[in-house]
Amino acid sequence: MMKNYKSQINQVNETAATYIRKFSDVPVKNTFSFEDLINNKLLLIQTIRRGIPFSLFSEIKHIVPFTDEDWAEVLNTSTKSLQRYKLEKNFLFKPIHSEKIIEIAEVAIFGNQIFDTPAHFQQWLNTPCYALGSHKPFELLQDSYGKELVLNELNRIDHGIFA
Repeated sequence: MMKNYKSQINQVNETAATYIRKFSDVPVKNTFSFEDLINNKLLLIQTIRRGIPFSLFSEIKHIVPFTDEDWAEVLNTSTKSLQRYKLEKNFLFKPIHSEKIIEIAEVAIFGNQIFDTPAHFQQWLNTPCYALGSHKPFELLQDSYGKELVLNELNRIDHGIFA
């Protein structure tokens, strides 16, 4: 499973690099990763404002343990809209949706690094967490402040600090 996850991450990295090379004047190195995008705030802002293409979203979906219904809920849209976007050639998500997709990918990449398997990470996302006010981490991913709480809790887990 982890080998498959690594190949999925590599595909996200390649798709992100290809897309960014198309519009950005920032040089994108051959070893560019999605984490490089997250860490380069100016490039991140530029990417969000331009919009995430459905092709990158499709690759991100492979590393995030969400169903289409989960994605529709987090993006505040319908599954039918997501299906329609998939059929549109060169579809770009609006900035508000692009930002949310990137935030979710950031959490998923970090969470998958911390837990042994993507399945364990998915289980953690869907289990009430005392440190998060007994909310399921997934429930908090609806907004940026909740995402920060989830990332902070993942960081504490990573450092062996349990509530």
